[in-house]
Amino acid sequence: MTSAAAASPRWKIIIDKALSQYKNANVFQVATIDNQSPHGTVPRARSQVFRHFLTAPNTPTHPLLISSTDSRTPKVTQLTANPKSEIVWWIEGTQQQFRLLADVYLVPSPNQKELHGEFLRKLQGAGEETGVYHFKLEGESEWEARRVELFRSMSPHMKASWCRPTPGSPLKGGPDEAKQWPTRVDEPDEETMSKEEYEEAKKNWEMALGNFMLFVVDPVEVDFVDLAVKPNRRFLFKKRKEGEGWVWDEEEVVP
Repeated sequence: MTSAAAASPRWKIIIDKALSQYKNANVFQVATIDNQSPHGTVPRARSQVFRHFLTAPNTPTHPLLISSTDSRTPKVTQLTANPKSEIVWWIEGTQQQFRLLADVYLVPSPNQKELHGEFLRKLQGAGEETGVYHFKLEGESEWEARRVELFRSMSPHMKASWCRPTPGSPLKGGPDEAKQWPTRVDEPDEETMSKEEYEEAKKNWEMALGNFMLFVVDPVEVDFVDLAVKPNRRFLFKKRKEGEGWVWDEEEVVP
């Protein structure tokens, strides 16, 4: 068994290398536990887009994975009840699979008082072994700035998806109803838009941004399988306290 010093963990380095070769391999699967299903307690899974890594200054050993979601989706309720999740990420081009056991932190609009308060409570309760621990001294404004920055980076057509009715709710008007939804959301600009265009853009922008949520993945264990090599290889990465900090132990296991 080996351990990594105060540097980026090897599993992150492998992901970075794979994404540098296959930039479109940025979709992973997120599993949660649903305690409100009529079928009892059941697993739920869906695909999400990986946006980027986030690390606090001077703490490369604790990378966070950033994605996004709609605050109205069922997974928000599920992760509020149980923030543990497993991420499965298969990168076809490199024939590599990553399974990340993680705590998920959801960063909503500050206007969503209950959800935002829940995020702040979880942030303040984070232990020193976590990645978000190293952001505890930040104010609320820094997380809100990250949320808005990621929202701004989305295409106008992607932004429009947060203006739709609640995901998974009945489409009562059928396909014709869907034709009435905004197809793009542009940032409101009084200088370049007419008054009517500005008011419409402002309404849609505020609605979309209000539903937009930052999805922060804080790994606690990573299971990496490499099928490109023969024989196949598999490594398990776990955090361990060492001195005043934490390191990732790495152990090779049977594929």
